[in-house]
Amino acid sequence: MINQTLKQALCIGAVLAVVAGCQTQNYSRPGSDLAALRAQPAPTAGSLINPVKGHRFTDTWGAARSHGRRHEGVDIFAKKGTPVRSTTDGIVTRIGNNRLGGKVVGIQGPGAWHYYAHLSKFANIKRYQRVKAGTVIGYVGNSGNAKNTPSHLHYGVYLPKGAINPYPLINPNK
Repeated sequence: MINQTLKQALCIGAVLAVVAGCQTQNYSRPGSDLAALRAQPAPTAGSLINPVKGHRFTDTWGAARSHGRRHEGVDIFAKKGTPVRSTTDGIVTRIGNNRLGGKVVGIQGPGAWHYYAHLSKFANIKRYQRVKAGTVIGYVGNSGNAKNTPSHLHYGVYLPKGAINPYPLINPNK
């Protein structure tokens, strides 16, 4: 009887160890890696890939927005659920929700922070995960204050001094 109970306990322990080993990897805050990325040169004209592959868009930088705000990015309209790709190699620093952007992802890339908003859902990414340019990070939607607009991605680029126009940085053919 004791041997059977011991065998069952060992079996359960082994199963728990296997399950724990299969769980999603947790990423710890990469402080020095983030600082190194911030210290690199900012993206240059045409150096970033199009976050919504195959979708052309216009320069909507600076357009008027509600409450006297100005548009700090570009909008790329696409069918809801279209994959959104990271425009750069970097580290995911934010995955979550906010009032204006809805479902948002932030990625610290070389010399700039990249902001992806109005997503319908997130891809299988985690905070502090390293990503490569082209990694799917979410899907086009109309969350946040875009709930009454056609589905689109709001994409912004921020330097330490503030937002810059991402339009000239994106190579629409990549």
